[in-house]
Amino acid sequence: MTELMNSGIELMLIGMGIVFLFLAMLVVAINIMSSLVQRFFPEPPATTMPVVSDVSKSTVAAISVAVHQYRSTYK
Repeated sequence: MTELMNSGIELMLIGMGIVFLFLAMLVVAINIMSSLVQRFFPEPPATTMPVVSDVSKSTVAAISVAVHQYRSTYK
């Protein structure tokens, strides 16, 4: 019976070791791919949109009142 337990524990440790090694290699591969993508395909610089102020003051006031009323109702 002890030989069977020893075989089971040995098989469990080998299996857990293989899974650990696979996951470690997966993390390394993902980090390498991430660095390659960042190096060869950099994110383009963000462009800011010009602020257009064609909205009248009465519209801004109405929106502000509506937001205030909504926030006070659904707090």
